[in-house]
Amino acid sequence: MKWHHVAENWPAFFEAIIDRWPESDEDTLEDIDGDQRAFVLHIAEVTGQSPEDARDEIKDWLAGELPSDVVMDPAHDDHSILLSGKFLPEGEDESDDDARFGDDGR
Repeated sequence: MKWHHVAENWPAFFEAIIDRWPESDEDTLEDIDGDQRAFVLHIAEVTGQSPEDARDEIKDWLAGELPSDVVMDPAHDDHSILLSGKFLPEGEDESDDDARFGDDGR
């Protein structure tokens, strides 16, 4: 994942951050508000590392999967649906009814 995923969905990452760095707390994370530099300095402080080592540790963490809270966010879904439009036949809309697939709730 990229930092912009984190910054755009900052509160959704709190649980994943606290799981990875238990010394963190929600109040501090709220103050950081997705600022990457502030986050690096925070992780350096709570782990006793240099900012460079903290940055490397965060980079490794970013190589992981998006938390389910972010994946399940409606904005993420809407974006994915719009991107799927390039795989549809000409004239079909990505938001068309899916009744023939049996997943429209009827």
